[in-house]
Amino acid sequence: MVSGATPAPRMEAQKPDSPAPHQLEDGADSTTRSVTTKETARPMVRFDSPSWLLKSLWARFASIWTKRFVLSLLAGQLVSLCITCTDVTTTELVNRGWVLPTTQTLFLYFTLFVVYTPYTIYKYGFVGWGKVVFYDGWKYCILATCDVEGNFLVVKAFQYTDLLSCMLLNSWAIPTCMFFSFFLMRTRYTWTQLAGILICICGLVMLVVSDQLTANGGHEVHDKAKGDLFMVIGATLYGISNATEEFLVRKSPLYEVLGQLGMWGTLIIGTQAAVLEHKAIVNVPWNGPIAGLLLAYTTALFIFYTMAPIVYRLASAVFYNLSLLSANFFGLLFGLFLFHYRPFWLYFVAFPVIIAGLVCYFWSATPESQGNVDPRSPSYIHQEDDKKDSPAGRG
Repeated sequence: MVSGATPAPRMEAQKPDSPAPHQLEDGADSTTRSVTTKETARPMVRFDSPSWLLKSLWARFASIWTKRFVLSLLAGQLVSLCITCTDVTTTELVNRGWVLPTTQTLFLYFTLFVVYTPYTIYKYGFVGWGKVVFYDGWKYCILATCDVEGNFLVVKAFQYTDLLSCMLLNSWAIPTCMFFSFFLMRTRYTWTQLAGILICICGLVMLVVSDQLTANGGHEVHDKAKGDLFMVIGATLYGISNATEEFLVRKSPLYEVLGQLGMWGTLIIGTQAAVLEHKAIVNVPWNGPIAGLLLAYTTALFIFYTMAPIVYRLASAVFYNLSLLSANFFGLLFGLFLFHYRPFWLYFVAFPVIIAGLVCYFWSATPESQGNVDPRSPSYIHQEDDKKDSPAGRG
């Protein structure tokens, strides 16, 4: 722990026959709340005969396409498109001589803070929000530190290496996220999930080969080794923050997690920007196109940060990171128009291969099996409410 205070425990899950409605948050229903009791097994694959094999394979394939899986697949592609937009806008900002990585992401954290913190105060009360900061703030500070420095290093990497290298090296977040998911939540992976990861990586390799054969470029590369190192360290921090945020968001309301992330992120990166970029901020160009790019970057990243916890709940942080691999496909689509890329035929095969890997990831396992989703506001909030509602408190 960072502080000497002992955080009060969160409320234990109530029995199904005696729910506490005032403690359930985010409109969570039985689909997401009781995943440990409503997990559905996949149909067995039968090898009795060729016809039975085909029928059972089709039944297994059809069982994957539940509402929850489809939503997680679509949400994953939305965040993938958002991250591509941030990569492209960052590349354009670098090309225009606007290189302030900490200031650039400061806008994001401040937006998260001003949107989600007031709603948290509305739900908990100002005193309740203060207790969240006092008891659980150290957790969110660690999350924000990993996230802020990951964003800083990733944006910094664009100064030294090219767009595609940045997106490819960012995939290092996958094994990092797997390790910390196991460490924090004891997540177990089936062989089909590992196979799905390998299939997604194969799709990524196709994009790499396509890029190398066509010699696609981006902005001028100044120090590729340095930029690649920044990207690898940033991807490692991303993996840590993704697993940590999934751990938190499965237990806490979205607005609490995002509001705290925005608050601590604003404090950390605001201080960092004041130290590192107070001189450079007056030397970079400030004009209409720059403002438009910053607005696009912040909007895309705000949507990205809002949707990511939803994907964590619907599936997992690892599935989320696998979904981001398709950002390389979307990145090349942008590259066709902005950077005049010339696609190789493997480029068109890579995207369906990545989607096939995402389907394979849940060939045996189910989204419900990835962890319990039981978002509840902290127990100390309701202890205060109970005191106010008691006869002694009213008297």
